[in-house]
Amino acid sequence: MNQALVDKIHAEQFRKDKPEFAVGDSVRVHTKVVEGDKERIQIFAGIVIGRRGRGLNETFTVRRISYGEGIERVFPLNSPRVDKVTVERRGKVRRARLNYLRDRIGKAAMAVKEREMVKTEKKTRKRGGRRKKKVAEAAATAPAAESSE
Repeated sequence: MNQALVDKIHAEQFRKDKPEFAVGDSVRVHTKVVEGDKERIQIFAGIVIGRRGRGLNETFTVRRISYGEGIERVFPLNSPRVDKVTVERRGKVRRARLNYLRDRIGKAAMAVKEREMVKTEKKTRKRGGRRKKKVAEAAATAPAAESSE
């Protein structure tokens, strides 16, 4: 088959509203479930522990703890069964696959640092000590200068 023809067929199959999320994010995946002649939306919430593939074959794995048991589901990114993916919390991780979460139990299995919180915490920690000293020194010298006049 001609590669241009394959690419054209694949282009029609791609999802128009591609969700923006990364490994380490806590997400809610809304999937369409068919039961008999009825169709409903089922939500699977958890942490994205990996993404793989590219193009139409791209998939992502979501892990959650349910009744003390770890459950993982692999979702195709461009599937019509996946209605939408919403990001609850952005996570900061330093690797592409979080397989180490499988060995953890309880809250430790969901322990991924939040992205925004880490940045603001570092800034306040760096500047906090210096500013307090400068403000204290300025306050100590300012009343003495005013009283002498």
